[in-house]
Amino acid sequence: MLPALGVFAVAARHQNFALAGEELHLTASAVSHHVRKLEAILGATLFQRHARGVTLTAEGRQLADAASAALADIGAVAGDLRPPPETVPLRLTTLHSISYCWLLPRLPRFCALHPHVRLEIHTGSALTRFEDGGPNLGIRYGPGRWPGLTALPLMEDALFPVASPALPQLADLQGPADILRLPLLSDMSPQSWRDWLRAAGVRGARLPPMHSFSDSTEALRAAVYGMGAVLARKLVAQPYLQRYELVRLPGPALRPRYAYYIVHPEHQAPSAAAELMIDWLRREALDERTPLPPLPAELMGMP
Repeated sequence: MLPALGVFAVAARHQNFALAGEELHLTASAVSHHVRKLEAILGATLFQRHARGVTLTAEGRQLADAASAALADIGAVAGDLRPPPETVPLRLTTLHSISYCWLLPRLPRFCALHPHVRLEIHTGSALTRFEDGGPNLGIRYGPGRWPGLTALPLMEDALFPVASPALPQLADLQGPADILRLPLLSDMSPQSWRDWLRAAGVRGARLPPMHSFSDSTEALRAAVYGMGAVLARKLVAQPYLQRYELVRLPGPALRPRYAYYIVHPEHQAPSAAAELMIDWLRREALDERTPLPPLPAELMGMP
């Protein structure tokens, strides 16, 4: 019944068996045969035959409308289930902090340049295994050496203290040592407040008890809400600084021991899509400012 219904839908659209046959690569008599078969199954006349051709009956019009809608729905669902042949997947793994604050704001630019690439982004602090079915690329923060991986330098960072501009104690800060009077936050980074204080020339400082977070993004968000000062990586803090949700506190920028690298399995060359991502990431690393979404009109005092 389904093949006959498909032929009927085309014939109903043309209301001409010959034109329907041309579209379906059938003869007019084959189209007529399918229509008569469907009429026999349904026990209804779908076309009125006359010397000048065919016209739909009331029953035929009713079925044609339903068949057209059903076939359109089936076609749409089938299109969703089957990606276009030219679409290629690219699986990327990275840390939540650099993804949230640096990568995600930039990704629309990559998608606009390469619409055929479909991204799968995985975030987490654990070192993802690069195996069959796993990520094609990764962005890692570390020494640049991981077993089984080729590491390509991406960008370096800097560490400095930040806090919310609404924190009441900020007005009294004169130098790095005064930061110890603020509530401090820690994010389990390899380099700590003690490292930064030493670089700032503050010796013998006694650190107060600190609130601690396992993720640097959460520590930054806590600082935004006024919970305290945090030692932040510049690349992660940049969007908060641009929006004036955080301000940099007095003192030097500390060069971290680690840097960001693009990694991929050393036993296989990157795919064409992965090469596009590698080139794009390296270009983006040269642009220090993070793209920010426009403010809603009501926040800008616009009508």
